[in-house]
Amino acid sequence: MYDTTYHILSHLWEALTAPLHPDADLYWGFLVCALVIAWFAWHLHLNPTPQPVGQSLRSFARRYFSKNLWWHRSAKVDYLLYFSNILLMPIVFTYVGFSQGHVESLFKHFITPSPLLPSPLPPIWLLLLFTIVFFVVYDLGRFIAHSLQHDIPFFWEFHKVHHSAEVLTPMTAFRVHPLDILIMNWVPTLLTGLTTAVFHHYIDPRIGFFTFFGLHVFVFLFNWIDHLRHWSVWVTYPHPLSNWLISPAHHQLHHSAEPEHWGCNRGYELALWDRLYGTLIVPPSLPPAFRLGLGDGSDGQWHCLSKIYFWPLTQSFKLLKNRARPNQNPSQKSALSTVNPPVSPPKP
Repeated sequence: MYDTTYHILSHLWEALTAPLHPDADLYWGFLVCALVIAWFAWHLHLNPTPQPVGQSLRSFARRYFSKNLWWHRSAKVDYLLYFSNILLMPIVFTYVGFSQGHVESLFKHFITPSPLLPSPLPPIWLLLLFTIVFFVVYDLGRFIAHSLQHDIPFFWEFHKVHHSAEVLTPMTAFRVHPLDILIMNWVPTLLTGLTTAVFHHYIDPRIGFFTFFGLHVFVFLFNWIDHLRHWSVWVTYPHPLSNWLISPAHHQLHHSAEPEHWGCNRGYELALWDRLYGTLIVPPSLPPAFRLGLGDGSDGQWHCLSKIYFWPLTQSFKLLKNRARPNQNPSQKSALSTVNPPVSPPKP
């Protein structure tokens, strides 16, 4: 009982004090910076009627801090999931999680020792090279994981939780099923672990990457704007950056329920992978009209934690059961593929 109580209280305290820690997603500096960027975007570009600064601030607050947005039923679920996942995920990772260190150890187990290759680069340039390569591989891992969540019907059932959001606030980033978190962790960890193992094994066993406040320096830099990915403030990058980097507006289009946007802009920070995969849609400078959510009429049913946690489990195993069912007649198979297409889920 003592251990359980300590676990609950310590992780709740961690969730509540996250804004005080620079290595946390909700660090106050990131939130304030996102707020400043959002207001400048509104004041200089989005506000349909130019106003003095004071009036612009008030109109910004009325539009983006309204009760209808932040106290919407969907937003309330985001807050609940933030705390419930904080309690659940350490337990889940204890049994099925793995780290880069585990991947590197496994790599060394299967690779015979070899002499280090002489590097033609000075140490500082080698450090910079590893910093860039690590980030690119991490970004690729996020894209692959996200594409698995969209393109494989079994995984899509869990990713639906995130896309069922009817409104977007920075807390929507935490609207995820635990299995979704695992997938988004497994793939980048595997790729970055292998990358680190190669650098350590063949070049320099002590090499690391540039960090700032405990975060990879590029992750730290992008965190200053990434909270706007899940907010309704339309912030784009100037051309040609918008063709190569995923802006907040790119990701808001990703949450669109309109068929023409389904499955677009899956990248984390780099738009390169979407460009190669054919899923890149560069957002216009001004926001188009589009609906948020799954687009299948079920969005209003995702307001209960028990449904969010257990619906994906039941639906995904129904998929497996239906696909494994022998002697299925053609009409049954056709009906099943209409509800759960094997290539493109209802709302990819």
